[in-house]
Amino acid sequence: MGGRRPVWSRAVNTPYESLVVELEGGVLRVTVDNPPVNVLDVRLMEDLTSLLTAVAPRPDVRVIVFDSADADFFIAHVDMSLIDDPHAFDEIAARAPAGLNPFQALGERLRHQPQATIVKLTGTARGGGAEFVAAADMAFAAIDGAALGQIESLMGIVPGGGGTQYTRARMGRNRALEVVLGGGLVDARTAERYGWVNRALPADELDRFVDELARNIADLPPGVLAAAKRALPPTSLQLGLLAEHDAWAEQFARPATERLIREGLATGAQTRQGERRLEELLRAVALD
Repeated sequence: MGGRRPVWSRAVNTPYESLVVELEGGVLRVTVDNPPVNVLDVRLMEDLTSLLTAVAPRPDVRVIVFDSADADFFIAHVDMSLIDDPHAFDEIAARAPAGLNPFQALGERLRHQPQATIVKLTGTARGGGAEFVAAADMAFAAIDGAALGQIESLMGIVPGGGGTQYTRARMGRNRALEVVLGGGLVDARTAERYGWVNRALPADELDRFVDELARNIADLPPGVLAAAKRALPPTSLQLGLLAEHDAWAEQFARPATERLIREGLATGAQTRQGERRLEELLRAVALD
């Protein structure tokens, strides 16, 4: 595990099982801590949604910086073991806005958050984790450590949490298709060139750069941040998200998808060793 920060529960006055939260000078630092590899499970989904909802109206929170307690993994991907518990997300889904599945609802909540949202990426972010990175206002990635991937195609599905729409908006249709259909990891330098992240920085410069940017934004004169977000609103993706959900749900219902997910878990997915070579592992399963 990477370095861990103490919980500062006064920041939000709400308990979080998978997040470590600190507030200082208008900057809320949110560290994902959901071992062993930070899968996007029900607990992490609930914690992220609850936190974003709780701090949205707070004027003392002006910037939110997301990072990970584990330097190797940001948010791995949606919990594959949910194949055995198809109703696990029912409660979250019931609270999602009309026209959005629960995974899309998390991304859209982040995209429309009134605070400036920044991801500091040192390790891998796949699937739902990569979608979370793309939904944030800004993302900065460590060279020779950070990587992103939409791996859903290797499980017989397409991204279902906004990934098709967020990648298209950030990098254009042709590169989005490369990412979605290729299923491979994209290194930090390429992610920067494609527009998936703002910048790729040397790992020893990442903390300083992001911390300075977050403090500078938090210290802006009153009203500037809100005015900038009004002038640069998120693009509406409503129709695209509906199309994405239909495509994802259709593929997810196929028996071949269940087989790929189950065999992926059986051969090491969601273990630290397996996640280090997840694309290779899933391709091998698909060829069996």
